[in-house]
Amino acid sequence: MEIFTQADTWVALLTLTFLEIVLGIDNIIFISIAAGKLPKEKVKRATNIGLLLAMLFRIMLLVGVSYIIAMKDPLFTIDLSWLKAGISGQSIILFAGGIFLLYKSTHEIHQKVEGIEHKTTESDKIKTSLTGVIIQIVLIDIVFSFDSVLTAVGMTNGIEGALIIMITAVIISIIIMMIFAIPVGRFVNNHPTIQMLALSFLILIGFMLVTESAHLSNAVVFGQHIGAIPKGYLYFAIAFSLGVEALNMKVKKISNS
Repeated sequence: MEIFTQADTWVALLTLTFLEIVLGIDNIIFISIAAGKLPKEKVKRATNIGLLLAMLFRIMLLVGVSYIIAMKDPLFTIDLSWLKAGISGQSIILFAGGIFLLYKSTHEIHQKVEGIEHKTTESDKIKTSLTGVIIQIVLIDIVFSFDSVLTAVGMTNGIEGALIIMITAVIISIIIMMIFAIPVGRFVNNHPTIQMLALSFLILIGFMLVTESAHLSNAVVFGQHIGAIPKGYLYFAIAFSLGVEALNMKVKKISNS
């Protein structure tokens, strides 16, 4: 453990832990919405299981990082008059995850807009399978874990003891997320406007995953190369929207007092 006596190790660990938490926010939002369909006594269990599985997936992917990097190589190519792309393992996983998020978020928004959500009773919640919710969480954990792991690899490239640093950062970030996941989930599920914002963010994230998939495939559509959407734009949009909603909630609270 001599690496932890070096200043560079602690800087990398703190930076990476912070980034892991930031990248895990969208994971927490999805878990809170999925687990919110369960009875109250099962929400914490589903959330903790989801985050523990996320930690295990990320550690396994970090150990097999050479395999992940190899997945960048195209498995097959598409060469049509309007579409050219080299489809890799990474791009398939990101595309599937993006489509899943788009479908899930759109379906949830449709239920709320049509008023289907308000007709849900506690007996209906009991029918919601804990296993079914965990399967959904596992599927999206796999997608988010790829993003997290690739970020970790890029951050620690060339640093001594990089694998130990990455695994430590993942464990610390998951523990922090487990502490705050339940309060965040409760807040999201108790405020309809925040929940709608969260679902809208998941649509943005889903779209970003699809475009990232196209970018990794070097896709060219109608002669135009598909580029990646900078994550900074996405996080700024999320932060700005939450800030506006926080002001709206404060104004509403003042007017009701």
